[in-house]
Amino acid sequence: MENLIQQLKEAGVGKVLKNEPLSKHTTIKIGGPADILIEPDSIESLKKVLKIVKENDAAWTTIGRGSNLLVSDQGIEGVVIKLGKGTDHLEEKGEEILVGGGYSLVKLSTIMSRKGMAGLEFASGIPGSVGGAVYMNAGAHGSDMSQILAKAHVLYDDGSIEWLAAEDMEFSYRTSILQKKPGICLEAVLHLKQGDRESITDIMQKNKDYRKETQPWNHPCCGSVFRNPLPNYAGELIESSGLKGKAVGGAQISEMHANFIVNTGDAKAQDVIDLIEIVKKTIKENYDIDMETEVEMLGR
Repeated sequence: MENLIQQLKEAGVGKVLKNEPLSKHTTIKIGGPADILIEPDSIESLKKVLKIVKENDAAWTTIGRGSNLLVSDQGIEGVVIKLGKGTDHLEEKGEEILVGGGYSLVKLSTIMSRKGMAGLEFASGIPGSVGGAVYMNAGAHGSDMSQILAKAHVLYDDGSIEWLAAEDMEFSYRTSILQKKPGICLEAVLHLKQGDRESITDIMQKNKDYRKETQPWNHPCCGSVFRNPLPNYAGELIESSGLKGKAVGGAQISEMHANFIVNTGDAKAQDVIDLIEIVKKTIKENYDIDMETEVEMLGR
């Protein structure tokens, strides 16, 4: 491991940290250490990182801004690559924009709305990165990434890179091909439309207000925990089962929205996992519905 750290530092690929607590890098403020955490300072550096990691036959994982993520209390083995600064570029070409995978989705939606560009209104309160949003086909308020993505620049495990057109992304509800054929969304080309700035910002503000009124963003959380088993809604099923407010250790099913689990101060990943299992068991008994998690679980 020390040899790998030395190689990465000598390659000058960006920030390289040893035994970095991942609780510092997740929105729910939970997670044990990464053996090595790297924040590449460019896409070229990211390619170098993967080359070195593969030459050392080390395990590797990527994260973005840490939303929609639950990291084990034991941390993550090997190398964790964090897409952030260095992969957060933005280029505008009329109604098409090229944006780095590490760019903040909230920031992007705000900038585009101020320019009167429509299409990202749904993303105004989603606290993740563009790359993570493409990976998960993030969405809200009746729209999602599949509605605006033209193509994605993807780096695969074997080091190969390709542009995938929207029709090749196999988008469905909170799903893309990147979950089946693991890859990193380095960049995305999004197709927006010129619209009325005032009406766009008005819609975005309503979306933000709705989130503030209905979702517990005043506490550390990872976002929606379960996928909606349509035509049912996860939050409604959990609430009607009497589980709102249920706590295990420092983790609690939110009193505000039952599809959120919040960290009340000292929650462990195991507390969250135990709550998830309670929900799954209860909903299965009450409604014969198998609940699937939306939050991605990583680590030992």
